[in-house]
Amino acid sequence: MPPLSLCCGLIVIGSKEPVPLQGISVDIQVKGFVADVSATLKYKNEEEKAVEAVFVFPMDEDSAVYSFEATVEGKTIVADLQEKQQAHKTYNEAIKKGHQAFLLEEDESSADVFSCNVGNLPPGQEAEVTLKYVRELPVEADGAVRFVLPAVLNPRYTPKDQPISVTATRPQVPIGEIPYTLSLSAHFQSAYGIAKIECNCATSPVEYTNEDKTAAKVSLSEGHKFERDVELLAYYSEVNKPSVTVEAGLDAAKEPKSVAYKLWTLIQRKFLSKSHIKYGSLMSESVAMLNFYPSFPAAEGPTNRGEFIFVVDRSGSMECPMNSERNAPMRIQSAKETLVLLLKSLPLGCYFNIFGFGSDFESFFTESEEYTQQSMEEAVKMVNHMEANFGGTEILRPLKKIYGTSGRTDHPRQLFLFTDGEVGNTKEVIDEVQKNSNNHRCFTFGIGEGASTSLIKGMARAGSGISEFITGKDRMQTKVLRALKCSMQPTANSVSLTWSLPYEVEAILLSKVPTAIFHGQKSIVYAKLKGKVETEAEGEVCLKYNFKDELLKNTIRFSLKTEKVERPTIHRLAAKSLISELECGKDSRSEEMKKRILETSLQSGVISALTAFVAVNKDTKTPLEGPPVRRDIPAPSFMYPGAVQPMALAYQSYCFHSRQSDFLGEIDDTDEYYDDSTQQPVPVEETPSFVRLISLQNADGSWNLNPEIFSILGISEQEASKKNPDQTKDSSVWATVLAVIWLHSSCLGQREEWELLEGKATSWLKAKAGSSLDQFVRAGNELLKSSVEPKVFGL
Repeated sequence: MPPLSLCCGLIVIGSKEPVPLQGISVDIQVKGFVADVSATLKYKNEEEKAVEAVFVFPMDEDSAVYSFEATVEGKTIVADLQEKQQAHKTYNEAIKKGHQAFLLEEDESSADVFSCNVGNLPPGQEAEVTLKYVRELPVEADGAVRFVLPAVLNPRYTPKDQPISVTATRPQVPIGEIPYTLSLSAHFQSAYGIAKIECNCATSPVEYTNEDKTAAKVSLSEGHKFERDVELLAYYSEVNKPSVTVEAGLDAAKEPKSVAYKLWTLIQRKFLSKSHIKYGSLMSESVAMLNFYPSFPAAEGPTNRGEFIFVVDRSGSMECPMNSERNAPMRIQSAKETLVLLLKSLPLGCYFNIFGFGSDFESFFTESEEYTQQSMEEAVKMVNHMEANFGGTEILRPLKKIYGTSGRTDHPRQLFLFTDGEVGNTKEVIDEVQKNSNNHRCFTFGIGEGASTSLIKGMARAGSGISEFITGKDRMQTKVLRALKCSMQPTANSVSLTWSLPYEVEAILLSKVPTAIFHGQKSIVYAKLKGKVETEAEGEVCLKYNFKDELLKNTIRFSLKTEKVERPTIHRLAAKSLISELECGKDSRSEEMKKRILETSLQSGVISALTAFVAVNKDTKTPLEGPPVRRDIPAPSFMYPGAVQPMALAYQSYCFHSRQSDFLGEIDDTDEYYDDSTQQPVPVEETPSFVRLISLQNADGSWNLNPEIFSILGISEQEASKKNPDQTKDSSVWATVLAVIWLHSSCLGQREEWELLEGKATSWLKAKAGSSLDQFVRAGNELLKSSVEPKVFGL
């Protein structure tokens, strides 16, 4: 495949310029549900002139970056955290004077994109820069604590009349051609024991570092190319246990002492209101991290209320594979299968609609339709004809269209967004969701590696929903159906937090109490404990919420005893949480709020959109004559034979802001792609029997007897007819019983995906079969050589 260059300089593949970045080494320390990460980037200038190396890379938006330093010729230069414009001024002046300088900043368009500049690296010289950050780790539905080190940062579409995203200007290289390597070691600790650790990349065997298996470590295999996201899953013996962690404040001598912070402390009383001053120093007081796992009573039965709107990305990049594995499904194909499953899982009597978007958008219906057999069949037919042929990724326009239509009384609106997240106007999109948060809930799904964590998490947070990322070998259907079940839960409201603390101890919230609570989902709250705390004192905190007219409480009693810490992890996470909430708030652009964000960032040493780390090596022996030659570090792109063509066309349409459908006539739309190493076609797997069976289910939950269902179940029409215990009953009763039994006996590992379908089916069977249902179940078990218990059918 020859190198490819696209218009407007957006993408350059196969650049022959020297790459000064030699390798990346990462050390991860995981304690429970918090990761402390140190990443070192090793540079060497192999050119004859001084260079400025610019590396644009992804980072999860929840990451609290708290340290940046450079090492040159054995000397370590610790970076100072400054207001962003001042940091740029410091950096540029140093470069002009011929000094070495280093800059680390968060991109203005999105909190999950960072840039690292290494300026004035002399010929032949080596340098290392190390950044450190902490972040909370999510818990997957199967109990895995998930850590991801992102590598893929696909170019993000920028709407017309807006500045081109920084992600679109950096060079891209196909998977397999990254010129630098990654070494990574991860250490896990859990007081409850570690059952196992899994990784999507080749690793050394897991090594337990103590006898009770509460600590373990694992490393990537040597020579690993950093061309895909690295995902680590740690399975602890116990994960869903409410807890409170209290971390002692830092001594004054150990608080951040940047030049900018010292200046800030001198002027803050002059500029800040009394309401801001009451917060005092975030780092000097104890901070508590509260982990709640709310639970609800079991639902009485399925509800037929709700307006379900599914918004599906149909931009050109959705024609790329989910991951770099052979036979990986295309993103659009996985989305289509998921949509069919969602349509089959909806309850009769609800309302629904489907929007597809790209540079333009369209909806299946002019307004949400009532869910019936006819509307479902019509929608499924349209889903099967969907293609990734809508050009760029403009999410804002369909959102405004949806929010511009009034909802339906007694049918709460639930918005489901599916996208690979390659957009450049992230903050605008999140603001739009925030403005309409009172009349809907928003559930978001990032598809494939490289999806924007800022977009996916930010929209769900603003819309009081749940966010999920589907990468690696994850099945999108499992995570989406789990969210659909949550959307059908009655809303928990009137959420509040009450404290019982010793006299003279006050709890000041640093993050908001969650407005949306879902059964079994972790909710994290940070609070500062202000005042004098006795050595053996205890406290109590209670999360209260109303659920279906019932007041529920989650109470945790905890010790206030703390020990001095060298690494104030909880404080930094709390600072990041507070900064994120301030940046996403309605008044985030006001001068008063900017001062608050700047204060929190400089005070805690945690980077924000308004600050940046800068370091200057003033001991350069001989100032360099400039300017240095700029070298942009290439990054992996999800492009390889079979996927390059659609991606290229998609980004051409990005430049011209036109629909990709104008170009798609040139693409050979076959059911195969080419293996990178052999250039031989790799056939796409046939549709799984499970998916085929689901596609045959009716809107009311029943199945019809037909040749295809016989083929899926592996029986003949004659066998089925002979074993039917009651020929006078509707044949759909017999077909539905057989389908449910087959799901239990053949697809138990995918139960989360068909649980709602089963509920519809068994409800229909009880109404249709009555007292004869038991004999149908016995006959079905005999025919399919299964032993599914009658209680599955509510018997």
